Amino acid sequence: MTADTPLTILVADDAEPDRRILEAIVVRDGHRVVSARDGREAVAVFERERPDLVLLDALMPNLDGFAAAQQIKALAGEALVPIIFLTSLTDTESLVQCLEAGGDDFLSKPYNHIIIQAKIRAFNRMRAMHATILDQRDQISRHHEHLLQEQTVAKQVFDNIAHSGCLDANNVKYYLSSLAVFNGDILVAAMRPSGSMMVLLGDFTGHGLPAAVGAIPLASTFYGMVGKGFAMTDILREINEKLKSILPVGIFCCATMAEVNFRQQRVRVWNGGLPPGYFRRAGGATEPITSTHLPLGVLDSAAFKGDLQTYPLAWGDRLYLWSDGIHEARNAQGEMFGEDRLQAVFDESSDNDETLFDRLLQRVCDFVGSRDHHDDLSLVEVRMDRPENINAVAAEAERRNRSTLSEWTMNFDILASSFRQFDPMPLLLNILVEVPGLRQHSGTLYTILSELYSNALEHGILGLDSSLKETVEGFGQYYEQRRVRLAAVNDGLIQIHLWHCTTEDGGILRISVEDSGEGFRGGASQTETVPSRYSGRGLALVEKLCDSVQYLGEGSRIEATFSWRTDD
Repeated sequence: MTADTPLTILVADDAEPDRRILEAIVVRDGHRVVSARDGREAVAVFERERPDLVLLDALMPNLDGFAAAQQIKALAGEALVPIIFLTSLTDTESLVQCLEAGGDDFLSKPYNHIIIQAKIRAFNRMRAMHATILDQRDQISRHHEHLLQEQTVAKQVFDNIAHSGCLDANNVKYYLSSLAVFNGDILVAAMRPSGSMMVLLGDFTGHGLPAAVGAIPLASTFYGMVGKGFAMTDILREINEKLKSILPVGIFCCATMAEVNFRQQRVRVWNGGLPPGYFRRAGGATEPITSTHLPLGVLDSAAFKGDLQTYPLAWGDRLYLWSDGIHEARNAQGEMFGEDRLQAVFDESSDNDETLFDRLLQRVCDFVGSRDHHDDLSLVEVRMDRPENINAVAAEAERRNRSTLSEWTMNFDILASSFRQFDPMPLLLNILVEVPGLRQHSGTLYTILSELYSNALEHGILGLDSSLKETVEGFGQYYEQRRVRLAAVNDGLIQIHLWHCTTEDGGILRISVEDSGEGFRGGASQTETVPSRYSGRGLALVEKLCDSVQYLGEGSRIEATFSWRTDD
């Protein structure tokens, strides 16, 4: 529809001469005319013909123009059907009555041809704009419905990922209030195989679906790695790297992650951008947890900091975390709830107050009142309790930790045909970093493996003398001999054996590297280094990095034992 589209116009007037004149003017401008001789007939014609514009005499028999206008407007519904009253009345009250009855304008008799044409064109433009507005409204409505469907599907996917969590544990209370079906706040919790509980509260930038695009990869990474026993630092690094790679610039996740170790009665916390949480001691003291890191998804892997804060907790102590929606909740006057009001709730509570979580939430809701929230509201409480008092999930994890150990071995043989082109370090390291707890030690493991393999290849297989590296010139000779001998080698074997066993607090990795050569003479004496010497430093470094190193078969077999703690 455009402003120049021909219209169907209803002309309703009981005076036939006036009606004929109007009909002639309207037809001359290219419009179609339908006529009525009184108000009742005008309503009937409108219902049958659905004209685009109505020229309606105010004073007609059977049903006057005022009553007819009201019925016509009711029949029109949302459609804009302008009604122009035709009247010889000139007093103000009568003209006001025309507008109050539903009229949009009026024409005074006798009619002016130019004014009639101008008014019809003006109302035609209004009809075109109104139709555009209705069409845009319908498009927005359809898009909104489509968006709600997408959010519902996303929420279902997220719920399917998060269904295995332990948010229903007896020592956890939480509240999530969102501005949308699927929002920017995320709360996930799961038990590690060791019996510790991992909890992460996150707040993505913004609201609604755009703010929640990172929630699904965050949750899947969290639950996948916690269930396999990965260290907290490893989990944080993996989530940060994933969010950094998939989220657009400006979208990140402020988060606090806590690991509650019930056996050792301690909590380790990483806070990146969320408001300070609180520890509520059983004796009534309150201790804040400040943010010391940037949010997840901001820094690249090299710059990300995963250092943790450790706090001892007694039985009955509680951890409180919340999103900034709590601090920034506003009342009708636009005031924020703020840190002081939050602190006042803690100050007013008594020792071992079991209602503190409910009173915190109620105080915020009372402050906001019935008005809409400006942000997502999230609040969580985690109580330090004995594993058997929490729920079956925690108790089962504790039982598994005490009764079973995970043990495996792997043998890897490298033949002579592979010495020249194949480097086994990336493959072996890729396997080891998938072991829960070892990823954060990847640099150390690479150093140990590479030094042991280089020693087996260069001294055991190639028979190089490390004393050549005592001088600068000897370095050059050493690596030239290495190149020549490596190109000529046709036989030999290097065997790498890995043995892994988990312990209650971490694990043990034993690395054995054996070559088919004669070994180096003097065995362990080769590891005795002198500061001014350039040879023998590799195995000395391995000894410092490992718990123990044994040299067997004149040095043709070396066994190194490396142990770690998952909470290091």
